[in-house]
Amino acid sequence: MMARFHVQCGYLLAAAVLLAATVPSGGCTSVLATAMYVIKGHDIDAEFDGLRNKRVAVVCRPLVELQYRNSGVANDLARQIGILLQRNVRDIEVIDHRKVAEWVDENTWDEYVEIGKALDADMVLGVDLERFSIYEGQTLYQGKANVSIKVGNCRTGVTAFEKTLTEAVYPPTRAIPTSEKQEPQFRREFVRVLADQIGRHFYPHDAYADFARDTAPLE
Repeated sequence: MMARFHVQCGYLLAAAVLLAATVPSGGCTSVLATAMYVIKGHDIDAEFDGLRNKRVAVVCRPLVELQYRNSGVANDLARQIGILLQRNVRDIEVIDHRKVAEWVDENTWDEYVEIGKALDADMVLGVDLERFSIYEGQTLYQGKANVSIKVGNCRTGVTAFEKTLTEAVYPPTRAIPTSEKQEPQFRREFVRVLADQIGRHFYPHDAYADFARDTAPLE
């Protein structure tokens, strides 16, 4: 039975095969089908797919003053979102985050589309960072953030997509002692998680990604 499957299916499939051996043949088929479904996963369509074939600027601004240790988070988050979009959205051109950051620092602006127009973007993805923290008490890490996102069409000035996300919490079910890792490392991890939660609105993604992250050990 094991010869039917590729090695890359890993331990989950092996466990399913062992389980199947303990049930009748009809049950074996059901168990293996379920295992393959879980391994393959299930893609959820992009909530907004209007970034394909577009030149896109990604901008993140904190709406509240962040602590000094988190002062660079907005730029880091914008950069990471851009990386994910470039990797997952077909034929997108993401403007270098350094050019975006430079323009933002040197100019006065109110609306995200102003930035996009100045950089000759088709679309601008604006992220309002309403809250960002990585501590749960003095000796525990647990990242928490609130963000809202807005996609503006730089050619028409129209808001094409807008959403306030539910609170991001990482890890979602527990805090971890600060003795287990350095603060910069944990902050980078949380920024990547937050960027993923934002980016997945714009490309198909695995429905089980959050479950896998919740159950994976923190490195």
